[in-house]
Amino acid sequence: MEKTEVAAVAAPGPERLDSDGNASKRADCDEADSDLISKLPDDMLSAIMSLLPTKDAGRTQVLSRRWRPLWHAVPLNLDARAELPGNPAHAHTVPVSAVSTIVSQHPGPARRFSFTGFHAGDFDAQMESWFRSRALDKLEELHLCCHTSIDSSSGLPEQSQRLPLSVLRSASTLLVARIVGCRFPDDMPSMDFPVLAKLTLVYVLIPGDVFHGLLSSCHALESLYMSGVSATTGSLRVTSPTLRSIAFHHWPSAKAAQAQLVIEDAPHLVRLLIPYDSQDGCVTIRVIRAPKLEILGPFFPVLSNLIVSQGISPVSSANWTRSVKVLALRSSGFALHAVLNILRWFPSLEKLYVIFRPHKYIEMDKEDDPLYDPLHPIECLQAHLKLVVFKSFVGNEKQVNFARFFVLNSKVVNRIQFELFKYKSESVAYQHQLLQVEKRASRGAQIQFRNQPARSDLDASKHIHDLSVADPFRNCQNWVHA
Repeated sequence: MEKTEVAAVAAPGPERLDSDGNASKRADCDEADSDLISKLPDDMLSAIMSLLPTKDAGRTQVLSRRWRPLWHAVPLNLDARAELPGNPAHAHTVPVSAVSTIVSQHPGPARRFSFTGFHAGDFDAQMESWFRSRALDKLEELHLCCHTSIDSSSGLPEQSQRLPLSVLRSASTLLVARIVGCRFPDDMPSMDFPVLAKLTLVYVLIPGDVFHGLLSSCHALESLYMSGVSATTGSLRVTSPTLRSIAFHHWPSAKAAQAQLVIEDAPHLVRLLIPYDSQDGCVTIRVIRAPKLEILGPFFPVLSNLIVSQGISPVSSANWTRSVKVLALRSSGFALHAVLNILRWFPSLEKLYVIFRPHKYIEMDKEDDPLYDPLHPIECLQAHLKLVVFKSFVGNEKQVNFARFFVLNSKVVNRIQFELFKYKSESVAYQHQLLQVEKRASRGAQIQFRNQPARSDLDASKHIHDLSVADPFRNCQNWVHA
């Protein structure tokens, strides 16, 4: 909020006078009686105002005289944007020209600071000044988003903002951090983030050793989201005793294909999500130790390279894959046996989600892929798999053949569910005939159909930092029993 605007909303309104020219005490009493919010304790009012964007919190001064001194006492919730187009979504942001005035006049602390819409190098001096101010000294949430363009040949930002080292002044109090379009320097000083719980990195360039040091300095980190993160040297190695959720997405390109995420030691990791909003979803992930990993995917077997662990076979009892209970895969429907061979890695699997997607790389079963042999059945199909969901099911021959296998061979499944783009109840009997439902291996299995929800295949990305969601691939809409 600019200085002139703060002064305008802080000015008291004209007093009301009675017939003798004196201020009307009765009117003031009536106003006080009707203003029940102002009767709340100062600390409660301050807590309410701290949840408002700074622009709106400043405006509360016009509501009551009681509120006028509170704005300077509540934690800042400052949302600034370098470019302010006529977009209603940016109505609560303040122009960058007002940030210096606000942080110089407000004593702090700041609950949240968001700065977006700027280009690399435009506000280096100002940011250094802001982050060294008393107001941002004990920042809890940081959102720093530099506008950047991506080179189509390399998959890397054409220009990126050098991360201001002054942000480390708030390292001891940061709870949430989101960094977009920035590069970490090679000479990054030692870091210590004792309470940082949620970290998001998008289009970030970072040396491999700096990345490893960053995670090692986060002593309470629970969730990590990475999209377009590139290691300028080495690989992205994860060692964390506290991480419970990781999401990793790398844009397909010549350089990105060489990037590798290595889960070296994550004893409490439960979810490894691979958002699939690009056409290729190219990732290379090596998992060495993650003994509690339960949720994995969705990945595309043709393009994604999931390395189980060097020197350990997929069926080894010591392998982390035995803990996985929820798996999501992308498929065009052409590579059934390739998918079945992946299922052999996960003997304890209870839920399987298959997202059918047309793709320029049509999966085909390789000649050296072993065919399914009933004499050597897949363990999860025999004893554990209870739910199979086919998303984006269109009912072509390949998809029907793919789904029919699970109908005929899943011995303990309770439900097999189909999401269709255009569900028609009159086609259910025909689908049952194609799927040979009367021959299903699990006689109590329910076959269910429903319309495909809008963007349902992207739901998992919403739950990267929400650890309360037990199954990020599950949609809650009602199913139609057929």
